[in-house]
Amino acid sequence: MVRYGHWGRPVLVFPSEQGRAWDFANNGMVNAVASLIDAGRVKLYCVDSHDGASWSAADRPMEDRAAEHTKYEEWITEAVVPFIRADTGSGEILTTGASMGAFHALNFAFKRADLFPVAICLSGNYDPGAWRGWGDRGDGTYFNSPLDYVAHLHGDHLDWLRSRLSILLVCGQGQWEDTTGSLESTKKMAELLRDKEIRYELDLWGYDVPHDWPSWRAQLAHHLPRFC
Repeated sequence: MVRYGHWGRPVLVFPSEQGRAWDFANNGMVNAVASLIDAGRVKLYCVDSHDGASWSAADRPMEDRAAEHTKYEEWITEAVVPFIRADTGSGEILTTGASMGAFHALNFAFKRADLFPVAICLSGNYDPGAWRGWGDRGDGTYFNSPLDYVAHLHGDHLDWLRSRLSILLVCGQGQWEDTTGSLESTKKMAELLRDKEIRYELDLWGYDVPHDWPSWRAQLAHHLPRFC
């Protein structure tokens, strides 16, 4: 894990597919919000991915990938979160990420809204089965596929999420946003959140905004100041 900042709202940053903790800085995302970091409004905690052994492991069936992802969940909730809390004294952590990082930001927020009440999701695809998935889709896959489980939320838990969770979905409409499935998936997720009356915003950028780091730098710089 790599930290940026001395004080401010803690933000847990998930990298893009199979990314490393330093990718956010190497691709200009830290510089894009440097004014917030320098002002003590936000502190970034960038983690490694575990995608190579889980969702990106095309040689493994979906349920095996989901089981491997459970190890990542345990590391985040049992090691990373306590570290962030001890470091900042804050119990509420914002999640963010781009591409597959957006999937993780959303999935963690839904599954552990007690820890992560806000997610800023940039160009995400929220169906892990779309990533060269094969094999049976059992409970492991279902409970890590927001497009599946959000559709079936109901009762007291849904009421609690309505009171607790805020989701920001951002996506361009330019090159690669269609071929990655991000644009369609973002629109579908927004429809589900609207139908479930869960607090959300959908911000679609123009047809000249591709699925790439320059877009995500601009989008994060535009939106993050509202949350810190």
